Amino acid sequence: MLELNHEYWMQVAFREAEKAYHEGEVPIGAIVVFDNQVIGKGYNLTERLQDPTAHAEMLAITAAADHLGSRRLLDCTLYVTLEPCAMCAGAIVLARIPNLVFGASDPKAGACGTIFNVVEEKRLNHQVNLISGVLERKCSLILSDFFRNLRKTN
Repeated sequence: MLELNHEYWMQVAFREAEKAYHEGEVPIGAIVVFDNQVIGKGYNLTERLQDPTAHAEMLAITAAADHLGSRRLLDCTLYVTLEPCAMCAGAIVLARIPNLVFGASDPKAGACGTIFNVVEEKRLNHQVNLISGVLERKCSLILSDFFRNLRKTN
């Protein structure tokens, strides 16, 4: 994998998660890094857009593909604060993203090693280099705080 400062870039993704948090969205943030530069970023917008596909990863991947003018995000690294779900993991494989770094594992929907592992599935035509647990506690705490506050208001 490219020599990147994973904690630094995860902090950048975390700032995207904070935007979601302040908008009342599930606080997940994602960025795509290419040539040591952010070329795509996103945070969850499923509630605001009423779109089940408006996950942070999907928005960041779309922005990065637009930036590069290519559906293949070769030589890129995706940083996301929560382990991607099956939909997002599938998009990561389809975009040919070679490197994925995530913060917290997702015991309910994680498709990058927790429930199953789409991104390292040998039967698919692309596998992803995977690093998990970067700033895990910080990424997990913002989610716990968000859902605790949500339960208080409902």
